[in-house]
Amino acid sequence: MTDVIVVGAGPTGLTLACELALGGVDTVVLERLPHRIRQTKGGAIQPRTQELLDLRGLLEPMRARAMRGEPLDGHFALLPVPLDCTVWDTAHPHVLSIPQWEVEEVLQERAAELGVKVLRDTAVTAVEQSEHGVTVTAGGQRVPARHLVACDGAHSTVRKLLDVPFPGRPGTFTAVLADVRLASASDLVPTTHGHISTLTREAEEGWGMLLPLGGDRYRFTGGGVEPDEPARDRPVTLDEIAGLLRRVYGERTVPAEVENASRFSDATRQIDHYRAGRVFFAGDAAHIHPPYGGQGLNLGMQDAFNLGWKLAAVLRGDAPADLLDTYHTERHPAGAWVLHITQAQRVFAAPRPGPDVVELREVFTGLMRLPETNRHLAGLMSGLSHAYDLPGAHPLTGHRVPGLDPALFRSGRPALLDTAGILPSGLGAVAADPVDGLPGAVLVRPDGYAAWAADTEPDLDALTADPCWSLLRANTRETPRHDARE
Repeated sequence: MTDVIVVGAGPTGLTLACELALGGVDTVVLERLPHRIRQTKGGAIQPRTQELLDLRGLLEPMRARAMRGEPLDGHFALLPVPLDCTVWDTAHPHVLSIPQWEVEEVLQERAAELGVKVLRDTAVTAVEQSEHGVTVTAGGQRVPARHLVACDGAHSTVRKLLDVPFPGRPGTFTAVLADVRLASASDLVPTTHGHISTLTREAEEGWGMLLPLGGDRYRFTGGGVEPDEPARDRPVTLDEIAGLLRRVYGERTVPAEVENASRFSDATRQIDHYRAGRVFFAGDAAHIHPPYGGQGLNLGMQDAFNLGWKLAAVLRGDAPADLLDTYHTERHPAGAWVLHITQAQRVFAAPRPGPDVVELREVFTGLMRLPETNRHLAGLMSGLSHAYDLPGAHPLTGHRVPGLDPALFRSGRPALLDTAGILPSGLGAVAADPVDGLPGAVLVRPDGYAAWAADTEPDLDALTADPCWSLLRANTRETPRHDARE
């Protein structure tokens, strides 16, 4: 029996597979597509996701594949004020622009190194579960496992097979996303990869955004403004792309080829619970939202970083089973908040705004230039300000820990840091240099959040009661276990 079946070999599924395998869990990934689609979608890795990738040694391989150009700042609703993350304590204050398929290749290479099996052209057709495990029928075979994680996207087969409701609001428009080669281009076509507000154009009969990919290749995002938009599942044609480009960028802008194309909408949905028995949901299988601000890929990968270490710890027997319940309690609110801020951006980013929205844009753009507003929005959009509501007396508990040495987290295990020499010997603590914002001692979860912290007089009972303590001890068995009663 396999420990975990992951359905879906996108960024969320492959990140989760890497985390599980790093934790010693036998993992199989099932993917319905026979080949990876090399489309430049979901190409923004936000600063917080970069921090997490850095902890696992995955950031540098992605940087090597990233699009070249000036460092990019984030945005809110396409408004012309860059979000400044340098005011946050992070080594990665800029957005990393990289095609999604390149992200997937880096993750799959690491997964293969860790022994993960990725089975392509293997569509799931049935899911059965009991109190002891899950059986998946895929590719004509029945595969038993202890747990299943659905990372199979917005139209999740697993979610539908289990009849899990996906409440929310339907989309109000459809748009096209395509990799194109241009045969000719007008002066309106951008030649550099600048802030997104400089790349977006609105016209009387359509809107569009061309992102230079090098040479004559561009990523095109755009749509019409007619109330009767094309159905989301209707194939995208070269003629359709040509018409949109002509309306937005002029008669001289002509596509030579459409390499890949798809449609998307601004539908907003979220399942009520991220767990159904022995099945978990992550990424777009659990939540979808308008594609404003480059949030989707990052939200899914952060779901995976949250669930991976917990599921591995429970399956190894290093943590109690109820640790798995915290996946929903932590990630559902995180997803709900992203849905909230992306829906708010829908108002500003409307392709044909009314006069009231135009005025509102101007007012909000002015507010974004205020340092306090910009810092707040930068923290939200980058994920750097996100925190979990964890029990603990110290204000850092549940927050990301700044200034971490990534080398301490390559194994996917927690670390106990002592920057003030306040912990007794024998606890397995790592002496660390003082960092602004870092307390005297902190127990850092595998995903970089503080599970426990103390400034001067550590509460060792609270430390040893935290689930991460047992994970730390499992990684340092040779060190005598501390007894808080001594």
